[in-house]
Amino acid sequence: MKRRFGVGCLFLVLGIVFSFSAYAADPIVIGVPTSTGFVEGKEGLAIVEMAVADINAKGGVKVGSEQRMLKVESIDIRDAAPGVPVPEALMGIEKLILEKKPAALLIGPFRSEALLAAMDILAKYKVPMLGTIAMTPASEAKIKQEPDKYKYVFRTCLNAKYLVSYLVGIMSFANKEFGFNKVYIMHQDVAWARATAEGMVKNYFEKTGWTVLGQESYPTGASDFSSALMKARSSGAQVILPIFDMPQSGTLVKQWKSMKVPALMAGFISPLAGPGAWKTFDKKIGGAINCNFELGSAIASKKVPPSVDFLKAYEKKFGKAMEAGHGPGPTWESVYILKEAIERAGSLDPDALVAEIKKTDRTGVMGRIKFDDGHQAIFGMDPKEAAVACVFQWNDKGERVNVFPESIADSKIKLPEGLKSAK
Repeated sequence: MKRRFGVGCLFLVLGIVFSFSAYAADPIVIGVPTSTGFVEGKEGLAIVEMAVADINAKGGVKVGSEQRMLKVESIDIRDAAPGVPVPEALMGIEKLILEKKPAALLIGPFRSEALLAAMDILAKYKVPMLGTIAMTPASEAKIKQEPDKYKYVFRTCLNAKYLVSYLVGIMSFANKEFGFNKVYIMHQDVAWARATAEGMVKNYFEKTGWTVLGQESYPTGASDFSSALMKARSSGAQVILPIFDMPQSGTLVKQWKSMKVPALMAGFISPLAGPGAWKTFDKKIGGAINCNFELGSAIASKKVPPSVDFLKAYEKKFGKAMEAGHGPGPTWESVYILKEAIERAGSLDPDALVAEIKKTDRTGVMGRIKFDDGHQAIFGMDPKEAAVACVFQWNDKGERVNVFPESIADSKIKLPEGLKSAK
């Protein structure tokens, strides 16, 4: 009897020691250097912390035979703020790496210039990064040119080329469905928006017989778009293509609505992404079509159940709906991509992690996630085959209805008052 009691006590003690060791081991530090003063950075950091809390509650991450917790360390690099020089953002990234010793970085810079410059820092210290904001394909080109040096950089979010492909998809759909082929382009006067507009003109409109009736750019902070809207009306535009990320750009849609311009408003306006836009813009945005950069970023599809669960969990935890249409979905997935890579590698060695991250093939809130040889997550039109963006249309009840790609669409596009099909 005493012997049985002694054996039982031994197993109990060993269990306690094993359990304690999981928490006693040094935590795995995840670094988050980004612009936390902006909605994408603020919500992104909250999502990293949410995912880490979920993983830790389930026992943490298995590293070989050891179970370890995750710990988040962040720094505001302010690269998205006007006037902040790139070197200042780089100092923040290097400070985080040197002081906190992260196993990997998530989210990363907003500005493409900061991302490209940061690649040398990541190569110097051999720190993997899963970026979810900056969109320049130039980072992929650098990786392909010098794969051994720049192999530590991955992008989980949409890049600029994929954004153009989705905007092309919307225009192609409008042409096929309604026979539209006359467009008026309005965009913000910043590099990414100019490049996107030029890409649309050269790679789609000029090659497919569309007529570009006008193209106007607006400085960041502009808030009156009525002149261009009148030109679009008088020229007979069937589609207005907006490309903006500034907060004031929602006013464009309000003016389009109040002026009853008979043209389909379809493109990208960042402040229209989340459900809060309905009240922010006085319930005057019904009919506008907007491209959210990734499924799971402020919008879900019942055809991709993990995206629905993710948004519900976020709202339950934080007591409010998600608003950022770029970054949240990829950020959530990045935490789990990193966790799975660590467990497959059985190590925190950066080269081993990179090798395992490259092998990623998981289904999550954006659909299926795999990386190409430029370490860019592959986006497509079917969530069973690739990650997807989501194009929705605001209706006059303040609801966002998915209309593209067709694989996740819940409704056809509704034409605004005064606009008839050309077919």
